Amino acid sequence: MDALSKIFDDIHLSRVEYFYLQPRGNWQFQMAEQDKCMIYILLVGSAHLCVHTDQCVELEIGDIIIIPTGKAHFFSATSCQTLNPDSPELSHLFSGHRHDVLHVGEENQRTRNLLLCIRCHMDSIMARPLMQALPKLMRIHNAMGTGAPPWLQVGLSFFALETERIRPGRDTLIDRLVGILLIEGVRDYIEQLNDDQSNWLSALTHPELSNALAAIHGEPEKSWTVADLAQVSCMSRSKFAETFSVIMGEPPLAYLAQHRLRLASRYLRESALHIHQIAERVGYSSETAFSQAFKRQFSFSPTQYRQQHLDQQ
Repeated sequence: MDALSKIFDDIHLSRVEYFYLQPRGNWQFQMAEQDKCMIYILLVGSAHLCVHTDQCVELEIGDIIIIPTGKAHFFSATSCQTLNPDSPELSHLFSGHRHDVLHVGEENQRTRNLLLCIRCHMDSIMARPLMQALPKLMRIHNAMGTGAPPWLQVGLSFFALETERIRPGRDTLIDRLVGILLIEGVRDYIEQLNDDQSNWLSALTHPELSNALAAIHGEPEKSWTVADLAQVSCMSRSKFAETFSVIMGEPPLAYLAQHRLRLASRYLRESALHIHQIAERVGYSSETAFSQAFKRQFSFSPTQYRQQHLDQQ
């Protein structure tokens, strides 16, 4: 399995929520910052979107917007870059798969807009490296037009069909379709990166480094050395270490350690495994060494971290 596939497996896109919104008149609404990926598809009309008031775009029919880290944002009928504090905040409207059309704006105005609002639940800790490497806002122009990529046209056609009909397995299929949409959006963005844009994303398609990332994410429990990862990447040890550090922004073993601890946090939240079992699964031979490393990273011991998560449920 390639590096990007393994990373999306790690992210665990577990659940999707969506609703249809019909803004009317001179409307505006906002979404508070939340630790979830947000996706919008403008099905009818036009709109303006601002993320953190410093990045505003005009949207047209068929545009898809992805806000990877869920930064606070707002939509308006006009190109106003100022958020009206009285505009409604709509994140509370997400409640599973909603098929009723919701409204915002002036009731006596004719409706000429339709926006599909999607919120993606995933493991935010495991997803952090990927989501933080993406821009605050990703845009796919005219996704429903004839010039759109075939995968996108087919995906949106399936999505439209499944949201209109109640059939067994619909919710699961919609979740999968949104996952495909997100993966393809990320792939398209990566393919557009210039050769001089060295970051975590470019490593995913790097002919050598992608092999090392696939190895780290595929077998995090293995006692990897720099020499091992260099061999997987078909590079000399020194060249691999230098290239990895330049592109990734940290040495190979530092990245490995961070990934192991993120993975350990998932096991603590989602399993009943004993601490020593988790330590073994993420490559630590000593429970004590694992606990010390985990506390340095998360400011809590593994036991405290697990209990804190249980208390929040």
